[in-house]
Amino acid sequence: MASTYLLETIILLVAAVIVVPVSQAIRLGAVPGFVLAGVAIGPYGLGLIENTSDIQHLAEIGVVFLLFIIGIQLKPDRLWQMRRYVFGLGMLQVVVVGALFSAITFYLFGLSLQASILVGPALALSSTAFVLQLLSEPKLLKSVYGRTSVSILLFQDLAVVPLLALVPLLAAPESGVGSDIGFALIKSVLILAGVIFMGRFLLNPFLQRVAMTGLPEVFTASRFCWCWVLA
Repeated sequence: MASTYLLETIILLVAAVIVVPVSQAIRLGAVPGFVLAGVAIGPYGLGLIENTSDIQHLAEIGVVFLLFIIGIQLKPDRLWQMRRYVFGLGMLQVVVVGALFSAITFYLFGLSLQASILVGPALALSSTAFVLQLLSEPKLLKSVYGRTSVSILLFQDLAVVPLLALVPLLAAPESGVGSDIGFALIKSVLILAGVIFMGRFLLNPFLQRVAMTGLPEVFTASRFCWCWVLA
């Protein structure tokens, strides 16, 4: 089992090394290259990798790594400067697009009101890992377009917490929608407060102590451990 998993990991790396440079050479970018590499070696392509469930765990760890590194690079003062975009433009995007998708799923597809309230905002979200990679590759993160996009993505990431808290709406459709939404908002605020507390008073001091050692290997290992825990 371990040898099979190692072989599939090697196949993934080889496919990425071959396909991604070709994708960049024809100006498609790295992200489409990774997608094309996965399609080529997947069960619907050459069939070199069939057990996608095990590889999915590896992909989840990779996404956590990417978001963790992005989070380290984001400064609190920079986020405060972007607050109008994050809580203004970001909220507007999620609310407007989410309401539109909720109306479509409720009136056209016949979903229940509880399901539509959850599905609509979920469809309004974007892949932070994909978009940030697309912006960082041509060095557009510091541009006006890049800062606006990052602001919307940050609010979308924050919106995931109340959306996850709204999942009980599907499991308990007989309860009131208003009470469930209120409980979900309270739960999401508590979760966000817990994340901020852990990041500021636990993770930040820990990484600072590790950085004081001056050993890049130890810092990389500590980041790997935290990402493994978060994954």
